Amino acid sequence: MDRRTLLTRLAAAAAAAGVAPWAQAQGAFPDQIIKWVVPYPAGGGTDVIARTLAEAMRVTLGQQIVIDNRPGASTNIGAELVARAKPDGYTIMSADNALLAFNEFLFGKLPFNPEKDFTYIGAIGKFPLALVVHPDFPAQDFKAFLAYVKANPGKVNYASPGNGSPHHLAMEMFKNRTGTFITHIPYRGAAPAMNDVMAGQVPAMFLDLASGLPIMQGKKVRVLAIGSATRSKLLPDVPTLAEVGVANTEVFAFQGLVGPAGIPAPVVNRLNTDLNRAFTVPAVQKRFSDFGMEAMPGSPQQFAALARAEALRWGPIIKAAGIKLD
Repeated sequence: MDRRTLLTRLAAAAAAAGVAPWAQAQGAFPDQIIKWVVPYPAGGGTDVIARTLAEAMRVTLGQQIVIDNRPGASTNIGAELVARAKPDGYTIMSADNALLAFNEFLFGKLPFNPEKDFTYIGAIGKFPLALVVHPDFPAQDFKAFLAYVKANPGKVNYASPGNGSPHHLAMEMFKNRTGTFITHIPYRGAAPAMNDVMAGQVPAMFLDLASGLPIMQGKKVRVLAIGSATRSKLLPDVPTLAEVGVANTEVFAFQGLVGPAGIPAPVVNRLNTDLNRAFTVPAVQKRFSDFGMEAMPGSPQQFAALARAEALRWGPIIKAAGIKLD
């Protein structure tokens, strides 16, 4: 019996049984190793979260998940790889603000469309960014900080992990909302940016809780305000930006799970179910708590809606600031 005849008979049998032909031909998902692409170097926050979730999901999926780090080009290298992968659910990826909300505005041309070339599987979580200054900065609270930078336009510098990072764009949104001029000093990563703020080389930055919570709680920087909708349980004494008078300035980094466009719905549903189940695992909950990260269980549709809403929110900020990465 040739292959065409076999597939025809499988399709007919599947139709009679009410089962999708691809499922009969490929077997139950998953029946092979799953590759999870992380578009950042090993050891960083995104990588650690991915490995923690992959281990939890391995138990329920009954299949090994291998992390494949593909850093570079503001996540575009990993994203292009995944966008061109076979849409069978065996190649998935950590996707964040850069890939899903920023890059279409930061780059003149992308080798993929973030809205159309990926299957949205589910949100992972988000963590807010907080405005911090060196402890010796003359402004002791947010009100004094705002007054100081307005009185000294262009004379106050701020650090970020790099051009186009959530930290950079958070400050650009802050500047847009407050009418201030603060000079950007980009670094190559969060660690050197934090180190220079702690050392007083650069007085301020927006810092994510995943990277900066220990130095915030250790008083190595002063936290003036947090860009979340409500106060963080981890920093209960820090007001939100809305509380101090800066409306419509919720700034957070988010992560989610995507794959190439066209993954069959039953596979997407299986991955989404196991991702949501992983959030209940104690080891995952501890990791998220350590990072100041809020888990975001939900449907693929909810994740896609969040990503597009963020793109629409940040696009005008990026254009107004004239930020380009190519």
